[in-house]
Amino acid sequence: MNAHQPLFGLSRRDFVKLSATGVAGVSLSGWMNVLASRAAEAGTKHKSCILLWMDGGPSQKDTFDMKPGTKNAGDFNPIKTAVPGIEISENFPKFAELTKEATIIRSMSTAEGAHGRARYYMHTGYKEGIGGLVYPSLGALASAEIGDPQNPVPNFVSIGARSFGSGFLGPKYQPLVVNDAAKGVENLKPLVGDTEFENRLDLLKEMEDAFYHDFQAGSSHAHQTTYDRAVTLMKSKEAKAFDLSLEKAETRDAYGKTKFGDGCLLARRLVETGVSFVEVNLGQWDTHQNNFEKVKELSGIVDPAMSALTKDLKQHGLLDSTLVIWMGEFGRTPAINTRAPKPGRDHFPRAWTSILIGGGIKSGQVIGATDKEGAAVTDKPVSALDFMASVCQLLGISYTKQNNAPNGRPIRIVDKGATPIKELF
Repeated sequence: MNAHQPLFGLSRRDFVKLSATGVAGVSLSGWMNVLASRAAEAGTKHKSCILLWMDGGPSQKDTFDMKPGTKNAGDFNPIKTAVPGIEISENFPKFAELTKEATIIRSMSTAEGAHGRARYYMHTGYKEGIGGLVYPSLGALASAEIGDPQNPVPNFVSIGARSFGSGFLGPKYQPLVVNDAAKGVENLKPLVGDTEFENRLDLLKEMEDAFYHDFQAGSSHAHQTTYDRAVTLMKSKEAKAFDLSLEKAETRDAYGKTKFGDGCLLARRLVETGVSFVEVNLGQWDTHQNNFEKVKELSGIVDPAMSALTKDLKQHGLLDSTLVIWMGEFGRTPAINTRAPKPGRDHFPRAWTSILIGGGIKSGQVIGATDKEGAAVTDKPVSALDFMASVCQLLGISYTKQNNAPNGRPIRIVDKGATPIKELF
């Protein structure tokens, strides 16, 4: 599977077509926030997850697992945090004040060192190509397992870049892609009246049904599914969750006035609406060259956004029910690559760092450790499977559950050999 496969099954071009033909944006009246009413009735909060994906692989040694005083320590100094004994990079001063809400896992140890395969592995828990299947990503699994099927907003939204999709679970659990959070979902306004809109919808359905009757093509079902989901979103009052202009200026400012910051703010709005899984992408972490300048720049984008998101979720009463994950596909080498004109760090999956915030975790701690140079895990190694199982358990997903692939083969949500990280619970 390619990281840039079609997602949600509906591109911006499709939205334009729907808008142009009037298959969009009828009256917003009569739509209820089903998720909110159900949560109120049950007296429980819907579990959600926000994945802050650092594409390219961030340098753990220059962010959250610093090795001051060593040969390849780098350009940055460690600073104290709100938790005594935990130190992180000086480039995260805002987040340093919020470490009581987080757990830093410094002992990630995985097997894939190539970007494409590592991205796939850390999104799905399965190695690419195994068994001849395309496996569902964590976002699709969350959509299927804990998403509310009545929620008019898709239960999996990817912001800032395309993510991995639903694999063999099918188009129903594909993510909606929002390229620019500040613009939201475009082309939702109708160009015709309500009656004409309904007539054209009926015509579209007749054509879809006739085609499927004649050809029995699976792609026809997928096409109809994605258009149905799009129309549902277009009709819903919940679609206003995508409008960041409804937020106060000071709130938007707190997130850092960046595309990533806007993505984090949109993620909070979507979770508040009942969306189960939101991925927010920040690229350019592949720092083979000019590592220190790039890490400083990127850290300066992450720090206000991740910190504001943590505070915002807490203020809205959502932090305990929302798990925030900060990670990339792997880390960077402890040694500095001096061959480049501006020194960098290369790929390093053997020992790296991820962060969990909220979601009911046991927080204010560090799990695992690496050696003096950060070259090897010395305490509590965490595999990709262990990490996936832990996230599933935190979200209330049975990681041993089996889903049937199209060939009838039962596939576990997380493959055998996974052990949740007990220190998180």
